[in-house]
Amino acid sequence: MSIDYKGLVEKYGSPLYMYDFDYIENRYRTLKEAFAGKKSLINYAVKANSNLSVIQHLAKLGAGADCVSIGEVRRALDAGVDKYKIIFSGVGKRDDEIEEALKRDILMLNLESEAEMKRVEMVAKALGKEARISIRVNPNIDPQTHPYISTGLHENKFGVEIDMAKRMYIYANKSEYLNPVGIHFHIGSQLTNLDPIKESAMIVADLVRSLRAIKIDIKFFDVGGGIGVVYDDETPIPERAYTEAISEATKGLDVTLLCEPGRYMVANAGAFFTKVLYEKNNDGKRFVIVDGGMNDLIRPSLYNAYHKIEAVGAEGEKTPADVVGPVCESGDFFGKNVPLPPLNHNDIIVVQSAGAYGFTMASNYNTRPKPAEIALQGGTDRLIRRRETYEDQVRLEKEFLE
Repeated sequence: MSIDYKGLVEKYGSPLYMYDFDYIENRYRTLKEAFAGKKSLINYAVKANSNLSVIQHLAKLGAGADCVSIGEVRRALDAGVDKYKIIFSGVGKRDDEIEEALKRDILMLNLESEAEMKRVEMVAKALGKEARISIRVNPNIDPQTHPYISTGLHENKFGVEIDMAKRMYIYANKSEYLNPVGIHFHIGSQLTNLDPIKESAMIVADLVRSLRAIKIDIKFFDVGGGIGVVYDDETPIPERAYTEAISEATKGLDVTLLCEPGRYMVANAGAFFTKVLYEKNNDGKRFVIVDGGMNDLIRPSLYNAYHKIEAVGAEGEKTPADVVGPVCESGDFFGKNVPLPPLNHNDIIVVQSAGAYGFTMASNYNTRPKPAEIALQGGTDRLIRRRETYEDQVRLEKEFLE
């Protein structure tokens, strides 16, 4: 699809996030078809891109939601996700969040410690309700991804070991207020090697078999962890190979297979547009200074993440340049030594693969407004979040001025 970058920036302003909803739909259908013949539920990981219109688009296709805060649970419900397709995960849930999740009767709460299980039981008892739960098992498998997004090793804060998980399931099965219906593992994000997923699934499936042997009926087998996408030269895992590995591991188990794609769905559906303010040379070092900053898209600064960067319509010999923003931090950059032609004021830079962990991690640092978000669908564009104003930012503070 040919995108009129210049026209969109003229219409909606800069900086700007754009998401291709047709691409998102294609990704959902491709993954769902890879599960053909198997009981499955695709729970979109809301943290990747939590715009209500994005969630609604996936909900209409049949997706559930994986949420890591009560705010994300509310977003999923507001966007039309069926309550019985919503999972509430996360290491630290407050009692009031647990209470609200139980009252809203979502599919299940994903537990990460024995202490959390006891809190959920206590809250459920006070409400006179039964809490449907799953337990996040730590298979201790190296996911071979960036250490900041690795989650399945002993050294990470997530999940419980196999022996602890079994004790928790036995306790929950005996409890009047807990109903252990699921099992979960999540070894990391941006996974491009199938072997760690396959190995983890085998370990966790064996645990399910041992639980079934003692009459604990696990109905949902939840494979967390993100299927990797192409930012640069990665080779992603084929969808069919992914689903077949999970199916093989769970052979003979009558369970519904759940997965939690976020980045897979939206990363390459999105792009971030920013305008050139001017160029600058420091003793031969070339900088292209743009109006977007690390507060808008922090992945390059936070993870040293690579995003393909292109200049729209500019011509001439390309030379290396650091693409940097106006924020007062040395880490305020989108790319370093990026080959770019000579650029002028108001030329447009496109940062590709920005649909996941872009806007959701944005901030108001330096009192900068969060950018607008737009959707492209069926050849038309529409606004799905207006640009913030200064008044939006100070609204919660102004009333306290003396």
